[in-house]
Formats: sequence, C-alpha cells, structure tokens
Amino acid sequence: VDKQQQSKDSVYFRDGVRRIDFVLSYIDDKDGEKKQDRRKVFEANLQKAGLDLETEDKSESEDGKTYFLKIHVPWEVLATYADVLKIKVPFKANDIPAKREVPMSWLFTPYRLPDRVMHPEPDYFTYTFDKSKSDFFLIEDKETFFPPSTRNRIVYYLLSRIPYSVEDKDKKGIKRLLNNGTYTAAFPLHDCRYWTQSRDDNCESERYSLYKHWARFSRFYKEQPLNLIRKYYGEKIGIYFAWLGFYTEMLSYAAVVGLLCFIYGVATFDNNVWSKEICNETIGGNIVMCPLCDMKCGYWKLNTTCSSSWQSYLFDNTATVFFAIFMGIWVTLFLEFWKRRQSRLEYEWDLVDFEEEQQQLQLRPEYEIKCTSRRVNPITQEQEWVLDQTPADKTGRFILCWTTVVLWESEPYLPLTSKCARSMLSGATVLFWICLIIASIIGVIAYRLAVFAAFASIMKDSPTNKLDVVGSLITPQFATSVTASCINFVIIMILNFLYERVAIKITDMEVPKTHVEYENKLTVKMFLFQFVNYYSSCFYVAFFKGKFVGYPGKYAYMFGEWSGLRNEECEPGGCLIELTTQLVIVMVGKQVWGNIQEALVPWLRNWWVSRSARNHPESLYSRWEQDHDLQNFSQLGLFYEYLEMVVQFGFITLFVASFPLAPLLALMNNILEVRVDAWKFTTQFRRPVAAKAHSIGAWEEILNMIAVFSVVTNAFIVSFTSDMIPRLVYLYVYHPGSEKTMEGYISNSLSVFNISEIPSVNRPEDGENPDWFDSSNITTCSYRDYRYPPGHEKQYQHNMQFWHILAAKLAFIIIMEHVVFVVKFFVAWLIPDVPSEVKARVKRERYLIQEYLHDYELEKLKIQLSQNGRNIDQCTCPTTASSPMKVEVVSDCLT
Repeated sequence: VDKQQQSKDSVYFRDGVRRIDFVLSYIDDKDGEKKQDRRKVFEANLQKAGLDLETEDKSESEDGKTYFLKIHVPWEVLATYADVLKIKVPFKANDIPAKREVPMSWLFTPYRLPDRVMHPEPDYFTYTFDKSKSDFFLIEDKETFFPPSTRNRIVYYLLSRIPYSVEDKDKKGIKRLLNNGTYTAAFPLHDCRYWTQSRDDNCESERYSLYKHWARFSRFYKEQPLNLIRKYYGEKIGIYFAWLGFYTEMLSYAAVVGLLCFIYGVATFDNNVWSKEICNETIGGNIVMCPLCDMKCGYWKLNTTCSSSWQSYLFDNTATVFFAIFMGIWVTLFLEFWKRRQSRLEYEWDLVDFEEEQQQLQLRPEYEIKCTSRRVNPITQEQEWVLDQTPADKTGRFILCWTTVVLWESEPYLPLTSKCARSMLSGATVLFWICLIIASIIGVIAYRLAVFAAFASIMKDSPTNKLDVVGSLITPQFATSVTASCINFVIIMILNFLYERVAIKITDMEVPKTHVEYENKLTVKMFLFQFVNYYSSCFYVAFFKGKFVGYPGKYAYMFGEWSGLRNEECEPGGCLIELTTQLVIVMVGKQVWGNIQEALVPWLRNWWVSRSARNHPESLYSRWEQDHDLQNFSQLGLFYEYLEMVVQFGFITLFVASFPLAPLLALMNNILEVRVDAWKFTTQFRRPVAAKAHSIGAWEEILNMIAVFSVVTNAFIVSFTSDMIPRLVYLYVYHPGSEKTMEGYISNSLSVFNISEIPSVNRPEDGENPDWFDSSNITTCSYRDYRYPPGHEKQYQHNMQFWHILAAKLAFIIIMEHVVFVVKFFVAWLIPDVPSEVKARVKRERYLIQEYLHDYELEKLKIQLSQNGRNIDQCTCPTTASSPMKVEVVSDCLT
C-alpha cells in the first residue's frame, strides 16, 4: 500500500468507502504461537459474525513491529445488533414547538456557543430500531444512518462476546485477549486531529470542534456543548459533564454566600472583644496557663495565642451559624434541581424509556464465563427470537435470517453458597482496610501527642520567635498541626493507591452479573473507603480533640497513663482554626495532586511515546497510529472522575461551618477541572467506547446520604468545635452588669488550679519554665474548662455554667437539625423531579409515535392486501411480540 496516497486523517479502509469502526493492534512475538492461534480463531469468528477486516502490516507502522487490524461493520450487522441493543433512531422530524425563549436571554450571549456546536443534529422523534420495519425510519444513507459512537458501541458488544478458542467456547472476549497480551490495544478512532479539521469532506471533524469550543481553558466562561459531547462520546460521558457543569454552576451561589460570610468576619474584626482581651497585656498578659504537656512544657501566658485567636474569629462568628444553615438548604436545592436537569436531558437524549433492566439483559462476559451453572429463567419461559444462520455458499459467509422457536430459556447463575462466601470474603477485606485506615489515623494522633512536647521544648528558644510577621504564628500547636496534616495526607494517598487495586480485585471476585451491578458494587466499596480515609482526620479534630482532656492533676491519656501520651487540648480560641487548617491541607492537597495526575502525567506519557513519530511526514503517521500512541481510557476512568468530585462535595458540605471559603476553592478547582477533563478526553486519551446511561447512578444516593449527614456534622461543629454557643450563653446569661457585653468572657471561660496540687509527673522539668515564671509569687494556673476553683466545697467539679452551656449546645443541635430537615423536605416536596413541561412533551411524543406507527402498519397492510388480492391465507404479515424478548445472536452465529 502506498501510504503517501493516504491522508493522515483517513478513517476509511484502503478502498476509501468502508469506515473504520474499531482498531485492534498486536505485536507478533517470536514465541507467540498460542497468541497467533488465538488471533486466527478470533478473527475468523469476527468474519463469521459478518464484520469486515483489513490488516496493516508491521512494515507500514511507525515502530516497524506493530500490526493494526481495522474493523468495519456492514449494514446487515449494524441493523441486527441495533435491534438487539434496542437503539433508538429517528423516524420523523420533531414538530413539537420549541420552548419559548427566556426573557433577557441576550444578556447571556457572551457565554453562548454557536448553534451548530450546541445542536449538531436536528431534533427528531425516535423509536426503537426494528430491522423488519427499516423503511419506517429516516434512512437516507445506510453508511451514515448510525453515528460513529453507535457503531463502535455495537462493535465492542460483539468483540466482548466472540470466542477465541475452538476447544473451549467459554474463552471469549477482547478483554481477556488484552489481558493475556494477544492484542496490545483495542479502540475506536478519533475522527481527526484535534488541532485542525480533517481534509476529508465526509469526516465530521467533531473532535476539532470539541477542542476549539470546549477543551481550551480560554473557554472557561462558555457553556458546554453537551449535545456534541453526547454525540461524540456517548450518553454516559455526556451525563458526567452535564452533572459536573451543573455542580460547578450551583457552587457559584455557595461560594458567593461563603465569601460574604468571610467578608463579614473581616468587617467586624475590630468588634472581637475576647481576642482583644487575650492580646491585652493587662488581661491576657497576666493570665498564667497550665502546661499543655507533661514535663517538657512550661507555664505560658494567654496572650501568646493572640494571633490564632484573631484568625479563628474570621471563621468563628455569628455568620458561621447562618452559613451552616444555608449550606443545609443549598445541598437540597442542588440535588432537587439536578433531578430536574437530569429529566430534561433524559427527554432531549431519548433516554425517557431507557431502563437499567435493558442493560441488565446484557450480562457481563466475565459472569457468563465464570458461572458454569445454568437454570431455567422463571420469567422468560416464552417464545424467543433466535438467530438462525445457514451458509449461503461454499465461501462460508452466513446469511442472517429470523426464525421462531419455542424453548425453555436457561441462564447462567451463581449458586447462593458461592455468592455468600464471596460476599463475606469481600466484606471482610473491606473491613480490614477500614481498620487499617483507623490504625493509621491513631498513629498520626499518637504522633501529634508525642511530638507536641518535643516542639514545645525545641521552639522555646527558637530564632523563629523573633521574626516580626510570622514569629507569633509559629507555635508548637501550629507546627504539630501542619506536620501531622502533611503526614496524614501522604498516608491517605498511599492507602488510596493500594486500596484501589484491592477494591477492583475483590469486586471481580464477587462476579457481578451486569455492568451496572459491577459499577454499583465498586462504587460502594471505594466510597466507603474514601470516606474513612479522607474525612477521619477532620472528624478527629472536629469532634474528639480537646473534648476528653481532663484537668490538671487528673489528665486523660490516650492509651492510659503509662503511655505518657496526654490527650491534646484546644487553644483558648477553640479548635475551629485547626479544623480549618486540616481541611485546607487535605482538600487543596488532594485537588492539586489530582490535577497533576489528570493533566501532567498523561501528557508526559504521550510526549514520550510519540517523541520519534512527531518528526515523520503526516502521510507516514496514520490516524490509527496516532490514536494508538494516546493513553487508554479504562472502563473505570469515569468512575474516578465521579469519585474525585463526590469526595470534594463531602469536604464542602460536611465541614463547611469551619471554613466558609471551601465552596470558593471548590469552584475555582471545578472551573479548571471541567476544562482539564475536556482537554484530557479530547487530546490525551483514545476515544472511549460509547455507553448509555440515564443518570449518575449510585452516586446520586451517595450524594443524598452526604447531604443528610452534613446537617448533623455542621450542627455539631457549631455546637462543640466552635465557641459560638459558650459566647452566646455568656452574653445572655452570665455577662456582668445590666448591659449585654462580651467583656470578661475570657476570664469567665477559664478555670483555676492550684499549682501546688499538680502531681510531679505533670509538672515541668527544671529549665522548661520561662524566665518570668516565679513559683513563689504565682500560685495558680488557668485551664480551659468550667469547673469550681480550689477551696470551693465542689472544687474541680463542673460548675452550673458548664451544664447550662451543654444544654444550650444540645438544644441548638436539635433545633438546627429540625429546622434544616423540615426546610429540606419541604423544598424536596415543593420542587417536582420532572418539570411539567417535560412531562407534557413526553406524553405528546409517545402519542405521536403510536399514531405514526399505527399509520405505518396500516399502510403496510394495505399494500400487502393489494399485492395478494383476496387471498388472505397467503398474507405474510409479521407477527409482533407483546413483550420484549431476549435475543441471543453471537452464540448462535458461531455454533
């Protein structure tokens, strides 16, 4: 073949007529006789199934050792499997009037894309394809009637079920051939280079349009061409980008409100009376605090926490309560409005009648292979359409014709005992890994407790204390928190890397029946692990640190007093600022690391693989070779995209009361994420096999679960992590004088302990106390709690104010939860999942489809009657099944 005569962007066979629908590549190893035999049988079976094949010799490839097998699907096979897969195709132009234009829509003109990009196809009425009624559909050109995404989906359906062994019919499927190295890659082709249009007028150049209008960061403010994405990549990827875009849009409202709450904190900065008292030399400078750790920590003055107290106020103010309630309502609005958006997409993308049961009819090849037991299907014991194939001539080509047979349909199944054993082993494995995470978190906590004393001793005379700007910020608490957060982040990423592989293995071991079931099982396993992995450290700081400390003379220890690991205390300003630090490090660190993995790693790999081919003339670097050099988009690639966003969703909802700027950070990340994902799909990855989906699947239930749980966590954060409730109780009940004031709050929130009563194991060692400390003049120290002072008849027991504050905290939790839940359920009830306009259009379309189908059948009957005269007995009217019937095509083709 003279490749100089071929275009670099050719997506056709050498005859220039038959389109390349799929490409397989392989390397002919010297010791690969078994692989050759497998390929020979597999390719012979592909041809028996009706596919056209064409091989590019290794001498024509760029590396001189790779063969490329090009596959084309003829019309007969397309029509047969479009019927099997229940693919909807157009039969009439949609004559329902379009919805009226939104008022003031001209304001959104700068954000709009050209109409030819937003709506690449006319709107049609569609109906499930029926090969026996092919003249009912709008078939102008059989070669272009099915779009490339549908064609490659049909090819992959066949490739997944074609056997490659003569002796063992259970050995089948391209996935196993890829795993054992028989083939090195299997992929559909991109239609052109992404940076320029194809020279072939018959080529759509949709990849170029996607790159130009969608996959560049300069287009970050533009809407997404969802219809074009769906046409090129399929509904499953289209629904992901629709959800990601909608989530990003809704984040903008939360980000604005969170930013306003932060601005409120900055604007009321000077009204922070308690921080002024902490920083005041005559108040905070005269309050001597008890040591924060045993022996290595000395006494310290309250005003050393001046900076952290001011920082804490930025996030711990009255606006925090409002924002926590707002986010509880926002998450409900987000989920309800997404359901409405999703229902519109279902209508626009012909997914209204799409049922997961249709996908469940398509068993996973792995399930069919591993389940050797078979049983009678109690539901489908009825007439079944089976493909009868008889060789038409000596060449062995098969003629496809339909016959009707009655049989007892059997199906593969997994025995209950085997299923239970596999599920128990899987559950035990997941539980083991969750325990491993908890153990690592306990290790990090032990690190915090162990090194705090070391930091306190080392940093006592550290040169950093003399720095003008950051000197007051670098405290033992800060150093411990930052280093522990970084160590925790590294542990999270390592465990995540290992568990991903374990989760896939144990899900494979369970042998799920369908692709939907497989994805749902893996989703639950992965998210359960990620939930514990990413959020456990934040839960510790929010709900455990500083809550079980004890008091001087009777401190609480993590593993008992023998361990010497005394539980951490919160600063007088509370633990909220530390929760904020933990949240920022884990959340931002994950986002930065994720973007590096998603963008930089594929780019570097592709650059390395194609480094030599870039210097070739374009006529020598064919379309299939270009795509072969790109990264493979795995079957679980979209799963990880969802996982990343859902984990982020957890961060901005579960702990948002501690950091109102979290939605803003998430918004900035997602604006980048949309374009990074678009760029990655368009330029760095091979074209994925198109797949259908009418929703985001199990992720929707996970989001609902997080939404409910977030109300509880934020209520507890406001009550127990922040100092909001103690301050309000002081303001309304315990303030001195007749006027409500926060003056004296710091002294009121601290308890006093007699230094002489501190046990020797808790006292600072010689030389650990600061120079200003004089034991003869200073006889008491303060600590953060509400207890009776020494000399009182109930000394060191909790006073009445403690119980008042506890009652107020519990009351706030109950009130906030009930208010938010009532509003959530009311909003969910008020907003219907499917807009009334969509319901009306669906009903109208169904009515018209039945009317047109009836007219078609009537007209066809009239023609047959006119051709056959009055001899009704000779009428060959097609029988119509009253219910969907299972079609087994591939197995019959090859037996």
